[in-house]
Amino acid sequence: MKIFKIPLLTLLILFVTAPVFPQSEAEYDVKEHYTKMEVDIPMRDGTKLHTTIYSPKDTSRKYPILMQRTPYSSRPYGEGEFRSKIGPNEILMEQGNIIVYQDVRGRWMSEGKYDNMRAYIPNKKGKQVDEASDTYDTIDWLVKNVDNNNGKVGTWGISYPGFYATYSLLSGHPALKAVSPQASISDFFFDDFHHNGAYLLSYWRATSVFGYQKETPVDTAWYKFPDLGTQDQYQFFLDEGPLSNLDKYYKEDNEFWQQLKNHPNYDEFWQSRGIIQYMKDIKPAVMLVGGLFDAEDLYGPFNIYKSIEKNSDNYNILVYGPWSHGDWARDYKRQSVGNVYFGDNISADFQKNKETVFFNHFLKEDGGKNDINLAEASIYDTGLRQWDTYAEWPPKNTVSKTYYLGDHQKLTSEATDHKESFVSDPEKPVSYNDEIKMVFTPREYMTGDQRFAARRPDVLVFETDVLDKDMKLVGPIQAMLKVATTGTAADWVVKVIDVYPPDAENYEETMPHLKMSNYHMMVRSEVMRGRFRNSFGNPEPFKPDTKTNVDITLQGINHTFKKGHKLQIQIQSTWFPLIDINPQTYVENIFEAKKEDFKKQTHTVYGDSAIEFSLLEE
Repeated sequence: MKIFKIPLLTLLILFVTAPVFPQSEAEYDVKEHYTKMEVDIPMRDGTKLHTTIYSPKDTSRKYPILMQRTPYSSRPYGEGEFRSKIGPNEILMEQGNIIVYQDVRGRWMSEGKYDNMRAYIPNKKGKQVDEASDTYDTIDWLVKNVDNNNGKVGTWGISYPGFYATYSLLSGHPALKAVSPQASISDFFFDDFHHNGAYLLSYWRATSVFGYQKETPVDTAWYKFPDLGTQDQYQFFLDEGPLSNLDKYYKEDNEFWQQLKNHPNYDEFWQSRGIIQYMKDIKPAVMLVGGLFDAEDLYGPFNIYKSIEKNSDNYNILVYGPWSHGDWARDYKRQSVGNVYFGDNISADFQKNKETVFFNHFLKEDGGKNDINLAEASIYDTGLRQWDTYAEWPPKNTVSKTYYLGDHQKLTSEATDHKESFVSDPEKPVSYNDEIKMVFTPREYMTGDQRFAARRPDVLVFETDVLDKDMKLVGPIQAMLKVATTGTAADWVVKVIDVYPPDAENYEETMPHLKMSNYHMMVRSEVMRGRFRNSFGNPEPFKPDTKTNVDITLQGINHTFKKGHKLQIQIQSTWFPLIDINPQTYVENIFEAKKEDFKKQTHTVYGDSAIEFSLLEE
């Protein structure tokens, strides 16, 4: 038997995108119930895409096709080599569906050239191709050539495969009836590799996965990850210094690294690769799925849902649970993120009562959009630990709740003439957590204890008094900062934190060196690269010592700050090595900044800065 070698970090990516199902008493044997066929499906330009098809051995009835297109390998390859689990979840696997995995163009065993976040071509001519045409051609081949299919197709995927599921909505194939993009990438200037234009340094090593081309179909990895020689990620990047010093790890043959460096602004290159703007006149039923603590793709599901809702008349629903990236596809009896526990069997409930219901209704049943018992928006309350259902998202029955940044670390109901300053030193940046570790993509920090940051002089803290009743906040958060800097460039980070009471008890998941007593749980956070405060396409410097508006949208929450807790806001200017260090001296391209560009600066935040929430009416 041939052994296919896949690098460790690739396996971590595959873990994210592959479901981990619960084990029943009698373990389900895919090989016993399914046949497997590997085919190379020709696209309209002649390129062949490697496709693995699992079909139920029971041929007494017809089945829908459930397909995932992936850049992470449709492994295992070879006759007689089976996945241990297939499909979105175990229920759909055991009920019987035709399950299809495909290596996208230019990846693994498929032919062609890979294009990271390939741009959609709205009006293709002749043999022009994109991921929509590849999806159309694949579906067309499948429904015509796979035995016992019922003519209905669904697509799904988590993370990057979620992007391809979103892309399938643009294929226009009439057989495509149900699509579930889960943690879908939507735009690399706001997902994964950037947040509001700030470069996510934590994703730097993933540049290996997406940056190198291969010449021919391969069943082993053609890329490798740089050996950093340390387990201290913070110190590694601090010692390396400016981003330009990282060029020694990725040369000209890493196309994605060159693209990142050559396109520091939101230009046509990034704009064309976004998928949100094309979500118009969508026909298939859609279920967007996301994790409220997804450090990687929190932006995508919210905004894809919003665009479809605005521009289409199809069935379109949203599910957000108390999950990290991909947790809903795993078998976690106790659902937690980092130190914080949220409840039991939440993923199993989603798989049974939402995901399976969605696909069965639109692929095996009549598929009417008005006769399915799923809520428009199912959003978990991460404070009360319960599911909420809403007729729309964000809900309309809210009132605005605005806090201002007052004196003595207080959040106030009225603007003040108070101001606070701090020194931001590029040589001593604020960390995103208090751990020494080397991680591929950080996740646990999304609920991480922020006490370590609150005790630094370069992090400003503002909080309410102890709440005398529950306060339920829903939807996006708007931070409207009034700031100044002695320099010409700066980043601004806003964190929303739930401060637990002193008598809070530990969870099983709480790390030994921590206590939940007075725990500072991060509920939501976001960064704005200050040069993009007015335009992501046309950056501009700050005028030194001049009061300036910087607005930041923080993605939606559904969180009850309980009686006895406090709501806290933290504001800082570095968040390392989650994001790269801003030189604080304006340069045209931060990827080309030199050591001498990095300067210590004093930043000021004014008391008429506002943080606006939506408070759910009782």
